[in-house]
Amino acid sequence: MACPHVGQILQLSPPKLSQSVNREECTQCFDNQDSADGIDVCLTCFNGGCLGAERHHARTHFEKSGHSFTLNVKRKAKAPPRRESDEPPAKMTKLAILEEREEDKYEHETIVKCWSCNASEGTKLTNVTDAKVKELTDGVMQSMSSGRQAEVKAWEEEIIACEHTVMLQQENKFAIQPSGLANCQKCDLKENLWLCLTCGSLGCGRQQFGGLGGNGHGLQHYEETRHPVSVKLGTITSEGTADIYCYQCNDARVDPELAAHLANFGININTQTKTEKSMSELQIEHNLKYDFSMTADDGKALEPLYGPGLTGLSNLGNSCYMASVTQVLFSLPSFQARYLSSAAEHSAKCAEPLPASCVECQMHKLADGLLSGRYAHPRSHSSGTVETTDSAPVPTFQDGLKPATFKSLIGKGHAEFATMRQQDAEEFFVHLLQVLRRDARRVQGSDAGAVEPTEVFRFGLEQRLQCGTCLKVRYRVDEEDVLSLPVPAIEKGKDAEGKQLYEDVQLDELLTMFTAEDTLEYNCPSCSKSVIAARSSKFATFPDVLVIHAKKFQLVNWVPTKLDIPIILPQSDELSLDQLLARGLQQGEEELPNDSAPASAAPAFNEAAMAQLEGMGFPTVRCQKALLATGNDNAEAAMEWLFAHMDDPDIDAPIQTTSSSGGAPEPSAEQVSMLADMGFTAAQAKKALRETGGDTERAVDWLFNHPDDMGDTDAPSTSAPTEPKPTSTTTAGSSKLPAKYKLKAFISHKGPSVHSGHYIAHIRFADGWVMFNDEKVVRADDDSVKELKQLAYLYVFERV
Repeated sequence: MACPHVGQILQLSPPKLSQSVNREECTQCFDNQDSADGIDVCLTCFNGGCLGAERHHARTHFEKSGHSFTLNVKRKAKAPPRRESDEPPAKMTKLAILEEREEDKYEHETIVKCWSCNASEGTKLTNVTDAKVKELTDGVMQSMSSGRQAEVKAWEEEIIACEHTVMLQQENKFAIQPSGLANCQKCDLKENLWLCLTCGSLGCGRQQFGGLGGNGHGLQHYEETRHPVSVKLGTITSEGTADIYCYQCNDARVDPELAAHLANFGININTQTKTEKSMSELQIEHNLKYDFSMTADDGKALEPLYGPGLTGLSNLGNSCYMASVTQVLFSLPSFQARYLSSAAEHSAKCAEPLPASCVECQMHKLADGLLSGRYAHPRSHSSGTVETTDSAPVPTFQDGLKPATFKSLIGKGHAEFATMRQQDAEEFFVHLLQVLRRDARRVQGSDAGAVEPTEVFRFGLEQRLQCGTCLKVRYRVDEEDVLSLPVPAIEKGKDAEGKQLYEDVQLDELLTMFTAEDTLEYNCPSCSKSVIAARSSKFATFPDVLVIHAKKFQLVNWVPTKLDIPIILPQSDELSLDQLLARGLQQGEEELPNDSAPASAAPAFNEAAMAQLEGMGFPTVRCQKALLATGNDNAEAAMEWLFAHMDDPDIDAPIQTTSSSGGAPEPSAEQVSMLADMGFTAAQAKKALRETGGDTERAVDWLFNHPDDMGDTDAPSTSAPTEPKPTSTTTAGSSKLPAKYKLKAFISHKGPSVHSGHYIAHIRFADGWVMFNDEKVVRADDDSVKELKQLAYLYVFERV
């Protein structure tokens, strides 16, 4: 019987370029177009729904929206094209994710369905031939899928020309020495040589990841002559490509006239053969090294695991930080209880137009994917292991879930997490908690009985300040989610490969150092003068789950570099915090008075630094602004600021003398970090520095005098939304003793910086440790756990 509703489909329009089309995967679970029943794509709103008997989210969508028509999409893999036996595979030399054409790898079966004819499973319409319907279905299939739209396109480190390569002026014309004879003009190196395209000078490059030596004489030549553009010898090809670097731009560039510029020095590109690795190849090779061993000490492959709670997450491109954090979160009972069982209940009353735009829906989807075990099985093209030619079994891992919608939604509007770049796992953890708490307030009315799972991380940190002269005290309690512990770097020589080694440090020692008393200069409101004060931090309350952030960093050439400092955990991975419980105001202690006086209208400037800067010829107002921006500390930092801001349009404008923070310079990152290390939030630190004219010492005083000011009102707006303040006046956590913890999980990192390299997670199960390395989920051997535990970046302890 013909569908009586078919006329309605002619009123529908193909998707616009701005619309997401969820044709690859269900928006409420990880069933996808490769499953036996495929995916039903709504032809009205382009939501994707599964057809499995257990969940059947396509039916749920129809019942909720009333949208009648869908396009069922099934995908099947094509047989791979045969390659001639003597044809080598393509070599990867571009720092990119190559975009593969889907039609080259798969074929699709599609059919239109009407759900108004059959509300149970939809009726297939096999005889719809109208051109407008074909335009609609072609629009769905030819549109960029939601997964691809999240990535936008395959990204590449784009290298372009600059004014210095386009306008390059060359000097002398002469032929340089041939390959094999040429060497750096300031040392004997014959490799890693860079030719100055202005004058023909040969200088060695900087030390490279791939082991190439270098003393930086090419850079030194630029600093002496200001000749901006150089080409790396050995990377020149007959196709006219080479590694070009512009020192003035401090970036890789393209030279449109490379052939002519090289001919000036007797180099004919038509006769060139590449003999050295390019910088892109070295960077790719370098990044590939940052993975974790998947074999035990005896050389055997680690055992792959499958089942509930053992589902891997496919790497979406620098997403290992997200995978590691989410695996750990969903191993905790609070997250399992909150998101695993109530998905259907929330879906029925979800106020968002599409599940793909609802944080709650995506957390339910992720919980189902990771915890149900439905997707934790070996790759479909194999079973268990593959025998190699030497009979050594190679493990077969999972395909892994692809949480592209979750990543896109959680990172939306954030300057870093919305990108495809590698990120800091601790920063993502804090950001995710903020997003979940903000969303919890949004859905509070519809899911009033839901328990907020992120509360297990909250605890109170008591800050105690005591004047060294009058001995009066001030207490304040800040709520935290992470305990960040600075790790001291004590060098103890180098290994055989020249890598710097560091002394071990006990975790108990780090906790003792964190809570130990230290001193600072303080403007005491009771003494009305600058004094030496004692400051300390302890736990006002303990969390159910304690997250410890090991801060193993050192500034190397102003770049934060991660150090491999071993941290030794207590025996049996058990931690006791009883001795770290704060006492609060004690009998006989007198509190410091509150000082609510407005900040001084005219901040006091460092007289010695002012005299030094003015002696160099800088105008007074510029010297004052430079000192305000750099912490009013020393002339050297202020001078660097001045050179960087010489062209600011308001550099000579008078300093605002009002106590309002509106016209004050933005506090420097160093000042904010210094106050953040004392336990204050970034917003509090910035406001305190604005209120005190950038004086760090007075900012500390201001913060202790304004314990209830969270800094939100005067903080500048940002693209990323801030976390809502807790509505409760009580401090989260519990002060009951004993406060004993056992290690539940840890996140490890390999690489020189937290923004590069690779993250993995280890989680303790009843029968031992399991390693989650993207889609690879394996039973971890004891030796590797012991080693990686010492070098972990984040530790997660459960209260016992």
